[in-house]
Amino acid sequence: MRKLFFVALSIISLSAGAQMKADDVKTFTLKNGMKFLVVEDNSIPNANMYLFYKVGSRNEYQGVTGLSHFFEHMMFNGAKKYGPKLFDQTMEFNGGANNAYTTENVTVYTNWFPTSAAEVIFDLEGDRISSLSIDPKMVESERGVVLSERSTGRENSPWWVLSEAVQAQAFQEHPYHWPVIGYEHDMKNWKQEDLERYFKTYYAPNNCVVVVSGSIKYDDVKKLAEKYLESIPAQPAPPPVHAVEPEQTGERRIKVEKDVATPYLNIFYHAPEAKHPDYYALSLLDYILTNGKSSRLYSQLVDKKQLATSVFTTYGPTFDPYLFGFYAVAARGVNERDLEETIYEELEKIKKDGVTEAELQKVKNQKLLEFYEQVETINGKSNNIGTYEVFFGDYRKMFDAPDLFNKVTAEDIRRVANTYFSKKKRNVGVLKSNTEE
Repeated sequence: MRKLFFVALSIISLSAGAQMKADDVKTFTLKNGMKFLVVEDNSIPNANMYLFYKVGSRNEYQGVTGLSHFFEHMMFNGAKKYGPKLFDQTMEFNGGANNAYTTENVTVYTNWFPTSAAEVIFDLEGDRISSLSIDPKMVESERGVVLSERSTGRENSPWWVLSEAVQAQAFQEHPYHWPVIGYEHDMKNWKQEDLERYFKTYYAPNNCVVVVSGSIKYDDVKKLAEKYLESIPAQPAPPPVHAVEPEQTGERRIKVEKDVATPYLNIFYHAPEAKHPDYYALSLLDYILTNGKSSRLYSQLVDKKQLATSVFTTYGPTFDPYLFGFYAVAARGVNERDLEETIYEELEKIKKDGVTEAELQKVKNQKLLEFYEQVETINGKSNNIGTYEVFFGDYRKMFDAPDLFNKVTAEDIRRVANTYFSKKKRNVGVLKSNTEE
């Protein structure tokens, strides 16, 4: 059965690979340094635009924490040509939609639109990049919005409270220490000059990578980019992030109290950045541990031993060394220490005995199928191409990824488990009600 599935997957891979290859991505860079990656795909009469700004909370410092996320909000609040609320209204009137997100590393804006509305989309983006309004009244209004978002998130999400605390103890010196949304005291005290300087520095065209996919010609994208974006002046390169987190030399533990039905458990291990050779093995280990009901931790903790109601892991691309995270919610009546120790027992099995070839092949198949399913859509094309260009340094590496995942061996999995899942690199947080012992 497994062999038949792998053959079927190979056929899917060859088919999807035939549909898209590295040469299908065409690139150009405007005179102001803004880089464009374009994929022509006529499968539907629509297109999208992803704008990756290389700015996130790692570019902040104490006093201005939260500014990256704040500007994600401000970018929808009006500029010179399209005033307050007109960005969304104009896009929706033309059949488009948008979204945005901010992380520790990047701020990304996404636009989806009928090809017929392409010129309007370029006009909208050119307007807000070149002349965003940082009006003090709008700043105060949006400041209230993000402050409310922070307080509501902390009130309603146990994971928000716990992960923020554990991440802060995992990073003592690197700016990954503070939360993406920022500290409340900083948010209340941003100055107008802070905002203007931050926007000018990080929303410069030379700090942005744009991916356009869909039913739109490369020549048309280039023509529109030159018309609406090339006149925006480049800025000096943003200051590099020099901070390097010192090696952790011992386990760190923290307890957080909040009214919850059962304890929440967070375990973070220090792990490498996207460009590190171990990235691919750790990504597969992430799937081995918690991707699906047959995964190592889910099958043991939730199905068999019923110690947890949920368990998941996280590991993704970052610019600097970051974290491999474990998250679990204890089942009713279960002591969180028992849950924690069982996680370590499962990790020790992998560190000692490794994983089976069948187990490894299963997650390789999952990764490969997921990859090709993603790049079959224009949304997946833009997101993946932009991610590899920004985090891995070259979009072409996206096309190397299936082979790099396939080359990972069972010994590689055992090796990275031993390398990174050590007690001295471990940060543990427990969130539980203050009425519990």
